[in-house]
Amino acid sequence: MLVLDLDDTLLTDDHRISDRNREMLIQAQERGVKVVLASGRPTPAMIPFADELELERFGSYIISFNGAVITDMSSRQPIFERSLTKEEIHSLHDFSLKHRVHIITYSKKGIVTESQSEYIDVEKNLTGLPLLQVPSFKAEVTGAAVKCILLDDPDRLKRIEQILKQERQDLSVATSKPFFLEVMPQGIDKAASIDVLAQRLGINQHQIIAVGNAGNDLSMIEYAGLGVWVDNVTPELRDRADYIVASNMDDGVAEVVERFLLN
Repeated sequence: MLVLDLDDTLLTDDHRISDRNREMLIQAQERGVKVVLASGRPTPAMIPFADELELERFGSYIISFNGAVITDMSSRQPIFERSLTKEEIHSLHDFSLKHRVHIITYSKKGIVTESQSEYIDVEKNLTGLPLLQVPSFKAEVTGAAVKCILLDDPDRLKRIEQILKQERQDLSVATSKPFFLEVMPQGIDKAASIDVLAQRLGINQHQIIAVGNAGNDLSMIEYAGLGVWVDNVTPELRDRADYIVASNMDDGVAEVVERFLLN
């Protein structure tokens, strides 16, 4: 199994899969490798990339919302899903007000927020989901949701991350971009969902390669039999993988396929 983060790993800076990466990933699947996309993105924002790589034809899967949902691309139905409760989401909203950071979550209508921010605009543009700015976050969020994101200036968000981890050990917290602090249900991260999928498919942990670039990828990098960073990895994580390949702009994923799978 080859598990790939999307943004800043498989995708170029303008959010495309390069021709070389696509070609190598199709070849890998033709040889029986399960290619799994694992991202903090919502499921709908991952489907076009899954289709481009023909995951449906090869019977593969996507892991979305940072591990909260696993979708079987053959049926396009979730086979695993975990959510934050309404109470957890509301308490995170209280935390965001106390520490003056932006917060978003997701509903069937799209991205839900009370505030405006350039960082929220980044998420809107990345996912292509509608942005629903509401007068009352709590009034709009009346049920469970798969995750929340806290958003702010990167330096300030690092401090917020430490506070949140100390205060809320009942939640899973990870950075996906320097200005995105992702919050999921306890025990949910990319590694946990990869393990669920691997057991379902009868794939051993040592048969898994994971490729990423950021804090929310660390769990899967350390879980996989071979953990690989692309060269544009967050600097402080650079020594936490088994191997480093070329950057997302220089077809690092294709290098992994050629070096470790096709050869």
